[in-house]
Amino acid sequence: MKQFTQDDDFEDAPQTPVEARLRELLSRQAQAVRTSEAPLDAIVRRGRSGRRLRAAMTASALAMVIAVPVGAYAVSSGDNSPVAKDSSRPSQTSGTKVEVPPAHTPKPTPSGPAAPATPEQLVDGITYEQAADGLEKCLAHQRAQESALPEDYRTGDLGKPEDYRILLAHRMTGDDNAPGDGIWVVATTEKPRANRVLCALENGEASGFNSGLDPHEPEYGAVYPDLNDQRLHKQRIFTGDGWRLPYRWGNIGQVRSEVERVTVTYGDRTVEAAVDHGWYAATGIAEEQPRTAPHIKGYDASGKEIYDSTADKYYSPALPKS
Repeated sequence: MKQFTQDDDFEDAPQTPVEARLRELLSRQAQAVRTSEAPLDAIVRRGRSGRRLRAAMTASALAMVIAVPVGAYAVSSGDNSPVAKDSSRPSQTSGTKVEVPPAHTPKPTPSGPAAPATPEQLVDGITYEQAADGLEKCLAHQRAQESALPEDYRTGDLGKPEDYRILLAHRMTGDDNAPGDGIWVVATTEKPRANRVLCALENGEASGFNSGLDPHEPEYGAVYPDLNDQRLHKQRIFTGDGWRLPYRWGNIGQVRSEVERVTVTYGDRTVEAAVDHGWYAATGIAEEQPRTAPHIKGYDASGKEIYDSTADKYYSPALPKS
């Protein structure tokens, strides 16, 4: 048999009958193993079917999550977001009911009067608790005193301590009319009727009481100084050479809604008063003996002066003599 080299043309070479037959068989086998075109339609159908299956599985998983009871989650202490269930607790699927502990309920606070609007209304180390206790003692003392009086001489229902708001509390300097040092507590209320009380306490016990409230009529102006607050700022000493100085004083009164700021000048200094629920309250230390009653001014939100006690025909600038 002839040997062919790489440069020979296989197609043009002469063939024997056996070689021709062999070549025909090889050609048929090559036709049989030739790669056919990709089945695009089948691939597309299979892809769509797979996506529908995954979508169905996702929807099923979401339904399972929604059906999980709330008890299977713990609430974190920092916020309201759910956190992973504690593995130490029984599984919800085990048939054991998971009890969610009730929220902590704070204990109710003791009843008492409302606190003043600013810390500066309680001075000389007097705490809110001391002022509230003093008010309670004064109301109880006054009820006991009036129970022995005829009906016509009784003040009437003064209300409970929780009906009041503490307006002012400061040290009391004794004088000839009220010897002994103690504290003053001032409180106001709107129920069972509008009222203001001045309460004097010595050695922790009620020793003096004043109750009453003059209505703030329109003709009185934007500020209406209390007619009885001279007890808070007038020291009466007849047997000595003058006042005991330094002297702690107080001043209170009613204000209209347009009043935003009140100043009080007494003796040798001016102080800023607290404006608290329709009232003003001021207190200070006098280093010199005052010669006139407190000088009071009121201002609106723009800073405009809308009241001056020296122009108030209902307010006396002179200190009471007795």
